[in-house]
Amino acid sequence: MNFFKELYKYREFLRTNVKKEIRGKYKASFLGVLWSFINPLLQVLVYAIVFPYIMRVKTPHYLVFLICGIIPWTWFTTSMVGGTTSISTNGNLIKKVYFPREILPISTVTSGVVNFSISCIIIIIFALLDGVGISWHIVFLPLIMLLQYIFSLALVFLTSSFNVYVKDVEYMVGFIINLMFYATPILYSADMFNGTKFAWIFKLNPMAYLVESYRNIFYAHHIPGIKSMLILLGAGLILLLISFAIFKKLEKRFAEEI
Repeated sequence: MNFFKELYKYREFLRTNVKKEIRGKYKASFLGVLWSFINPLLQVLVYAIVFPYIMRVKTPHYLVFLICGIIPWTWFTTSMVGGTTSISTNGNLIKKVYFPREILPISTVTSGVVNFSISCIIIIIFALLDGVGISWHIVFLPLIMLLQYIFSLALVFLTSSFNVYVKDVEYMVGFIINLMFYATPILYSADMFNGTKFAWIFKLNPMAYLVESYRNIFYAHHIPGIKSMLILLGAGLILLLISFAIFKKLEKRFAEEI
């Protein structure tokens, strides 16, 4: 309960920090926050050219298929990269002012939610233009977003606190994210590996379930796997509690180590 009381007490600081995260990254650029949407769209464009025409991928409506994976993945990567350094890059603030330190990683992941929510409009536009359409299954979107938020925040609590003590963590995170990209069914369907020796990779990768769930509601118009979502919710909450406890234990020496 103290956690929620502290967040409520410092709600204005949290709100300000979220706004700073959204605007600050592209503050000096001409297009500003629009780059948050242009970058994933440029990625989609490259893959949409390479895979259907060069790699001969035959997935129907491949552009929508791609964008349903790229945009959630962009939220995940920006949360992980920005969240991992959220404590170490705010060293001066931490040394001078008291505030709940968890606000910094929370702000990073929350700003990603805002960007992703707006980006969902892009997914809907592409789905309509490409003839895929929109169905009632989109009502499951908030649940899937909540699962990704919990999972991302749990990981960011760990990586941001570890990165204060071991500066190499941010580089390790970048490397692991690159590996995870190819172990997540973004460019291809997970069905390609059913029954193969690589199928276990997808079972251990929460982002694989989440990407497939986004595709179910936007692309395939199916109900996401409820059992998988409940398991992911339970595992995510357990991981969140453990990672937050570790974060609170390590935060005692943040000011000394930064």
